[in-house]
Amino acid sequence: MNAMWRLMCGLLALVLTGCSDEPWNDPYPAADADSKTVYSAFDERPKHLDPARSYSANEYAFLAQIYEPPLQYHFLLRPYRLIPLSAAEVPTPQYFNAAGEPLPNDAPAADIARSDYLIRIQPGIRFQPHPALAQDAAGQFRYHALTAADVNGITRLADFPETGSRELIAEDFVYQIKRLAAPWLHSPIAGVMGQHILGFQEFAEQLALASPPTPLAQVATLRQTNFAGAAAIDRYRFRISLNGKYPQFAYWLAMPFFAPMPWEAEVFYAQSGLAERNITLDWYPVGTGAFWLSENNPNLRMVLTRNPNFHAEFYPSDGMPGDAESGILADAGQPLPLLDRAIYSLEKEDIPRWNKFLQGYYDSSGIASDAFDQAVQIAADGQPLLTDTMRDQGIRLLTSVEPANYYLGFNMLDAVVGGDSERARLLRQAISIAVDYEEFISIFANGRGVVAHGPLPPGIFGYREDAAGINPLVYDWRDGRAVRRPLATAQALMEQAGYPNGIDRETGRTLTINYEAVATGPDDRARLNWMRKQFAKLGIELVVRATDYNRFQDKLRTGAAQIFMLGWNADYPDPENFLFLLYGPNGKVAHQGENAANYANPEFDRLFEEMKFMDDSPERQVIIDRLIEIARADAPWVWGFFPKSFSLHHQWMRNLHPNQMANNTLKYRRIDPTLRQQLRHVWNQPIRWPLWIGAGLLVLLVLPAWWLVRQRERRTALK
Repeated sequence: MNAMWRLMCGLLALVLTGCSDEPWNDPYPAADADSKTVYSAFDERPKHLDPARSYSANEYAFLAQIYEPPLQYHFLLRPYRLIPLSAAEVPTPQYFNAAGEPLPNDAPAADIARSDYLIRIQPGIRFQPHPALAQDAAGQFRYHALTAADVNGITRLADFPETGSRELIAEDFVYQIKRLAAPWLHSPIAGVMGQHILGFQEFAEQLALASPPTPLAQVATLRQTNFAGAAAIDRYRFRISLNGKYPQFAYWLAMPFFAPMPWEAEVFYAQSGLAERNITLDWYPVGTGAFWLSENNPNLRMVLTRNPNFHAEFYPSDGMPGDAESGILADAGQPLPLLDRAIYSLEKEDIPRWNKFLQGYYDSSGIASDAFDQAVQIAADGQPLLTDTMRDQGIRLLTSVEPANYYLGFNMLDAVVGGDSERARLLRQAISIAVDYEEFISIFANGRGVVAHGPLPPGIFGYREDAAGINPLVYDWRDGRAVRRPLATAQALMEQAGYPNGIDRETGRTLTINYEAVATGPDDRARLNWMRKQFAKLGIELVVRATDYNRFQDKLRTGAAQIFMLGWNADYPDPENFLFLLYGPNGKVAHQGENAANYANPEFDRLFEEMKFMDDSPERQVIIDRLIEIARADAPWVWGFFPKSFSLHHQWMRNLHPNQMANNTLKYRRIDPTLRQQLRHVWNQPIRWPLWIGAGLLVLLVLPAWWLVRQRERRTALK
């Protein structure tokens, strides 16, 4: 009987608990409700957090907040503009001839044998607190001579009780550049830097011959060995020397590869017993940025916390026209960062991540294909609009064109679609008109793309807007917009090329073209069928040769492909990084370069070599215009489209601005935690009526049983 009463009391307690107005599904501690914390998600643990080895977007999402290379991209200005970060100013290269004599800034590139970048860093910048920098009263490092007993019981970096810091100096940058050349680190940019930094390749070969046997010996070798391409001048200045002229090098100075590295950190992590505990530079980075990685549990969450030693940096006061009216400059002049923490939870599945965003437990979200129609509608003019449901929640949509392109390439070595004959050129131009990329974007990209009229995406110097930027061989400009030329125009070009209605006049057979496609699943079938239909408009039979990615790459390397679809993501926002995809000496077959179409035009190559060494100027724009004009006429690509990123953000998150080149934008974000908590409370009200109904049903079931038991007890007592 007592058990019955305990059950009833427990039920009553549960129902009374349900009277609380607080959300029952809040995954965060109540104490964090008012904190300036951003909540987000990640779906794959970063493989490398060592800036010499990392070259992945999911890794840069963390690295760029922690490390500070000399330069960064301005948060608001377009085209993308470099500004100082740890450097005091953007360096201007000094040029020298083969005799070591200085040259003027406008010296011809052919006369320049060496370019020197003298970089002055800001005094007073300090590294985040870290055990590697902890010293005792005598100035000795506390944790640079660890024994097996010292690391016993250590499972994470935070288990070391003492931390220290020191000022950033020029030698920290030089040490990192040496690390880029270290063969044991396998830096993904070692090959590129070997072409440009003076003595870099020879230094890498010297390190390979030295072959230090242990991690500690590797650190000692790097510290003791020097090379001409990188040298510290004094405490706050260092010099990087390049072979010849390479103006794009300034963009590399905004990447984590060139962030400073204290040698003390490498000594600390090189000690025995730490790597086995995942206490490595790849797991616990150490930098001077606005945040430090205070927790790295990639099976649960990763936490970035405000760096208490962060130097003075302020929210920008200048922007583009309209920025002041939009409110993006409301925090102008405020010290950064504007957040205290960022918590990233592991979320492998799209649906839970999406639901938590709608509940307000993640502040931002991408849009998976399954949720696209729930979030966004495409208007008649092609513009994306939020659905009523999203607008009712105050959710905002942020879109931006990525510095990337997807194109349909012709193998210019092919006997049918390639070459510089008039027949092949007309065929390529006809196909360029027939392949309707507006339709492709609508069907397969949910409208997330902008049709390309050439290789340069918006935001890159040389890109032309509106009527000045259309490809006149494929589009007309009518009523203030680009309109694809009619199919009849393409069919007329086919006839001029000797393929009326897709029939080869010379053979009397239907023109057949092979399309190399990477196809791994059933979702690819619709896309491939669509591509067949585009060519069928011209009477061309398209044979799809589906394969895996490795075999696809082999076909490109050997020139076995006729046509193919490929994409390119910019390393830096310079027209050279796109136009070099069409530069003859970069041909895939002959030179194993990135020119997968194997396009070669002597005039294009000559102008490209002139353009790539120029600073942005009206003169450079003229040459770029001519380069694009040549490429449009030759049509080695169907220009395809520039992908467009869509992201959703709750109304309590401020200072959101699309910047596809900058990765260190977390420091600009602002959170209104009070508004967030209020709306979470409204959106996650507990649904109590099932509990009351359940309680009532349970009472109806329990009371008769209880009455029967009572009656039986009374009869027994009377007997």
